[in-house]
Amino acid sequence: MTAEPALNETQFSGASGAVTPLQAVRLGFMGRCPHCGKGRMFRAFLKVADNCPACGEELHHHRADDFPAYVVIVIVGHILVPLVLGVETQFAPPYWVHMMLWPTLVVVLSLALLQPVKGAIVGLQWAVGMHGFEQAKIDRAARCRA
Repeated sequence: MTAEPALNETQFSGASGAVTPLQAVRLGFMGRCPHCGKGRMFRAFLKVADNCPACGEELHHHRADDFPAYVVIVIVGHILVPLVLGVETQFAPPYWVHMMLWPTLVVVLSLALLQPVKGAIVGLQWAVGMHGFEQAKIDRAARCRA
């Protein structure tokens, strides 16, 4: 009978024991460390923590830059444009209703989506080893083989 290697208590274990890119994106979207799934990824609204407080994984390598904002613009646009057109064609409200409703929804949706989208992008960068995460990914793979 062989004993299975024990997972580190802080390591997130998926079906195979390793974090898949999809799991890392999901964890990032929820604002959690893509490595362990326990620590918080953000130390402020859009500031990624240098290290995970739970497992110590380095997260400062990310280079999300403006990409999260572009993704949020696309998502919000795809949600609101059909709504605006539907409301206008079905109800034809006065212009003041449009000016009160749509800018408010744009701001609320944008602020609500910005941090989760940034977390998902950082999680994806971590999972595929982009930028400075490449060496960390190689080190993790070497530790798993050992």
